[in-house]
Amino acid sequence: MNIFLLLFLEFFKMGALTFGGGYAMIPFIEETVLRHGWMTTRELVDFIAVSESTPGAFAVNISTYIGSEVGGLFGAFIATLGLVLPPFIIILLIAKVYDRFKKNILVQGAMLGLKSTVVGLIGATVLSVGIEVFFSEGINISVLQTANFYVSLGIFAVALFLLLYKKLNPIAVIGISAAAGVIFGYTGVITV
Repeated sequence: MNIFLLLFLEFFKMGALTFGGGYAMIPFIEETVLRHGWMTTRELVDFIAVSESTPGAFAVNISTYIGSEVGGLFGAFIATLGLVLPPFIIILLIAKVYDRFKKNILVQGAMLGLKSTVVGLIGATVLSVGIEVFFSEGINISVLQTANFYVSLGIFAVALFLLLYKKLNPIAVIGISAAAGVIFGYTGVITV
């Protein structure tokens, strides 16, 4: 199958079937890119970090990056189009009828189920990405003896504290975390 058609169909499927935004989409993206051999888990985690750190919607950024990696500039366009087309059509249809049905018990039940599932999808993503970041060499005791583990854990804890308790702007937290990583890498505390 043509790579551009494959990119479009895979991202169209993700756009049509994923509820909860970009983070809820990560498990589907991971399964797709690994199944097709488009990149490794490590490369995907790097793309996730870049996509989160750049302006724009996360899902659009990650689809653009993956499309670019797989099919160049046209691949980026096709993957992004495939991703955004279904939600665009769906939200137009929902906007037309939602006011009439939002009080319906079936619609409210569906929304409760969808919201709960989104939390589960995001939790699965946190675990998957966390394992790749903290235990990229496998889960074993030797990982706990590396500076990389403790620096990553420390940056994670500080970022979480700044976001949850100090309500610092996420962009500032991303900048602080990147600067800390550069400093630790430059001084030789961590190895890449």
